[in-house]
Amino acid sequence: MNVRRRQLLQAFSSIAAVTGSLRDTAAAPATTRMPVIFIGHGSPMNAVADNAFTRSLTAWGRRLPRPTAILSVSAHWLTPGQSLVDVQARPRTIHDFGGFPKALYEIQYPAAGAPDLARELQAIVKARKVQGSDDWGLDHGTWTVLRHLYPQADIPTFQLSIDYAAAGGFHHGIGRELAALRDQGVLIVGSGNIVHNLRATVRGAEPSARGLTDWAQGFDEAVKAALNERSFRTEQRLLNPAAMGASAAMAVPTPDHYWPFLYALGASDPREPLQHVYEGFHSGTLSMRCLQWG
Repeated sequence: MNVRRRQLLQAFSSIAAVTGSLRDTAAAPATTRMPVIFIGHGSPMNAVADNAFTRSLTAWGRRLPRPTAILSVSAHWLTPGQSLVDVQARPRTIHDFGGFPKALYEIQYPAAGAPDLARELQAIVKARKVQGSDDWGLDHGTWTVLRHLYPQADIPTFQLSIDYAAAGGFHHGIGRELAALRDQGVLIVGSGNIVHNLRATVRGAEPSARGLTDWAQGFDEAVKAALNERSFRTEQRLLNPAAMGASAAMAVPTPDHYWPFLYALGASDPREPLQHVYEGFHSGTLSMRCLQWG
């Protein structure tokens, strides 16, 4: 083989090696910083309902990047005085409601748990010692909405409890610490309702674009305006529902469904784009507002 031909073969081999290396690099999955979302979950019947809200969840799930795991902070796991994280490898589906059709109690959402990530969460959160728990699972604040977002139940899912006795700043601060999990592909989901007063719901009211009372509509709009401005002042006001105006007394009579919103807000970055993914009301006074940051 003459010298010129040998040089050409060596050059082609080098190019092929570089091309192969680039191909391998492109094929390797990149670590994507996941968005953080808040879902107004409303009635457990949304698990089986076909309405504008549930259809928006289905479409939303198709747009979201696929997470490595889902961390849910649901309004239905309240642990006064402590914070717990579910460490089970196979969390059970919890039917934590009463008076609904039998078919709803038969639904299972058999997602695996995420014990390793749960233990990592325990290390990440410094504001409070988070205890591991195997006494919970996936409550209806989690599975009724994930059933639409990720119907295959093929993404590991775990829950963090809410210390119901703590103030808004505590929940927001925990959310800030949880943000580190987003860089590992974890989708952080707050699930509650920004306006939630079951005693004041309008039985039989059809889903509507606006609330049927001034206090429900007014509080929802005040939160939206504060989020859109996202200044230090407005963020601090959001930590205390009572600071959002006179309508707060009716809109948030108890903060259980409001606190998950603060976890999502804390885990978001003020520089990230905010999307109001869904706006509207069920039962006249339940705000179904859904949000996405990033």
